[in-house]
Amino acid sequence: MVISETLRLPLPRRYRSWLLGLALPLSIGCTTFKEYVHNGFKVGPQYAKPPAPVAEQWIDNADKRISPNTDDHRKWWTSFRDPNLDSLICMAAGQNLSLREAGFRVLASRAKLGIVVGEFFPQSQFANAGFLQYGLSTAVANRQFIGQAYYPLWNYGAGLAWELDFWGKYRRAIEAASSALDASVESYDNMLVILLGDVAESYVRMRFFENQAEIAASVAQFQKESLTIAQARFRGGLTSEVDVDQAQADLSKTQAEIPHFQAFARIENNRLCNLLGIAPEDLEKRLGKGPIPSAGKDVVTGIPAELLSRRPDVRQAERQAAEACANIGVATSELYPHISIAGNFGWSALNYGNLYSPEAFGGNIGPSFRWNIFNYGRLVNHVRLQDANFQAAIANYQQVVVKAGAEVEDGLVRFLKGQERAKELETAVEAAKKAATIAQAQYKAGTVDFNRVSLLQEKLLDRQLSLANAQRAVADGLVMTYKALGGGWQIRLDGCKPTPIVENGSIAQPSDLPKPRRDDPESEAAPAPPKPAKP
Repeated sequence: MVISETLRLPLPRRYRSWLLGLALPLSIGCTTFKEYVHNGFKVGPQYAKPPAPVAEQWIDNADKRISPNTDDHRKWWTSFRDPNLDSLICMAAGQNLSLREAGFRVLASRAKLGIVVGEFFPQSQFANAGFLQYGLSTAVANRQFIGQAYYPLWNYGAGLAWELDFWGKYRRAIEAASSALDASVESYDNMLVILLGDVAESYVRMRFFENQAEIAASVAQFQKESLTIAQARFRGGLTSEVDVDQAQADLSKTQAEIPHFQAFARIENNRLCNLLGIAPEDLEKRLGKGPIPSAGKDVVTGIPAELLSRRPDVRQAERQAAEACANIGVATSELYPHISIAGNFGWSALNYGNLYSPEAFGGNIGPSFRWNIFNYGRLVNHVRLQDANFQAAIANYQQVVVKAGAEVEDGLVRFLKGQERAKELETAVEAAKKAATIAQAQYKAGTVDFNRVSLLQEKLLDRQLSLANAQRAVADGLVMTYKALGGGWQIRLDGCKPTPIVENGSIAQPSDLPKPRRDDPESEAAPAPPKPAKP
C-alpha cells in the first residue's frame, strides 16, 4: 500500500503526531518503545558478547615448566633458535596463496561495508537532461492547442528518493557488515596462525625423517662391522655360515628402512613447498642437513581467559555472532512501515531559449508510506530464521572457546610428557650403544654367540628411533601449544611482511587492515547474550 501526498508547510503538531504514531507499529512488532529508544532508535536486540566456558587455570598449572606470565607469542618460532625455520616462516607468510585468497576476501568484505553504508543515504538519485521531438496525431486536441503538428521539448532536472531509517534497518545492516569485515580480518589472522604452525610442524617432521634415515644408516654401518666379523670367523672355521646369513639379513633389513624414511622426508619437503607457495623442489639445497628442532624446557602460556582475546578464530566466532545479532534487527525492521521522501525538480520548454526562464521550472516533493501487512508469515519467520542463526552463532562461539582450551591442553601434555619420555630414552640409547659395542667385542672374541649381537643391535636401532620420535613429539607439542595459544598473527603488523593484497592495481599490505578488537578478557563472561527475538 502506497500513500503519497504533497508536502505542505510542516507544523510542530504534525511532528508530535508522527512521534506518537511510532507507538502503534512498535506495539505490533517485537520491540517495545523503551527498548527502541534505549537501542538508539533501532529495533531488534542489542548485542552483548556471549559468556564463554573458560577454565581458571591449566590442568598442569602446578608444573614449574609452565609460566603464567603474559606473552603474545608473536614470534614463537624463534624459541627453536633455527635460522632455517625463521626463513621458512617469513617465506610462507609472504608467498602462501591461500593467505592471499583470504586477503582478497577481506577486501571484498570491506567493499561490501562501503556498499551498505551507501544504502543509508538517499537510495535513489538521478540527474537527467534531454531533447525530444514530438509528432501529434490529428485526432489529438493538443495539436490544435499547440498549433503545430511537430514540436520539440527541452528538459533537464534531478530527483531523489530516500527511505528514512526510522527503525534502524540500515544502521543494523551497517553493524552486520562491519562485524562481517571484522570476522574476515580475524579469518585472515587465523589462517596466518594455522599456516605458521603448519610450516613449523612440517619442518619438524622433515627433520625427523631425515634423522631417522641417518640413524638407520649409522646402525647399518655398525651391522656391516658385525657382518665383517662374522665372515672372518666363518672363514676361520670358528662359526657356521648361519651367523653370516643372519648378519646379512639384519643389515639388509636396516638398509631397507633408509629409503622408507627418505620417502617420508620428501613428502614433508613437498608439503613445505606447497605452504611456501612454490613449485616442488629439493629444499635440502637451501636448508642443508639439520637436527630435529629443540627449544627450552619451559613454555609461557598465560592464563586460559587470554585465549578469548588472543586467538583469531575465537574473535572471528564472536564477530560472527555480532553479525547474526544485527541481522535480526534488519529482519525485524521489515515488520514496521517504511517511510520515504521522494521528489524531483527540473526545467522544460518548447524552445531552448526559454529553458532557463523561471516559468520553465517545475517539481514535486512528498512523503510515501509502505507497510507489508499481508505477507502470510514471511516476515515473522524471517525474524525467527535470523534469531536461530544468532543462537547457532553463540553456540559456535562457545564451542570454539572450548576447543581452544582443549587444543592448548593437548599441546602442553604432549610437550611436557614428551620431555620426560625423551629423558628416559636418552639413558636407554646410551645403555643400548654400550651393550651393543660390548656384545660385538665379545662375539669377536668368541665368548657370546651372534644371536646376542643381533638382538642388541636391533634394540639399539629401536631405542634410537624411539628417542628421535620423542624429540619430535616435544617439538610438535611446543608448536601445537603456541599454535593453540593463537600466536603468530601479529607478523602482519610487524616483522616479516605477509602476502601483499592487490587492490585496484596497487599493492595494499595486510598490515593496513584494522587491528582486531582486544577487549579485557576478564570482562568476556560478564554480559549475557541478547534474549531471542519474540516475533
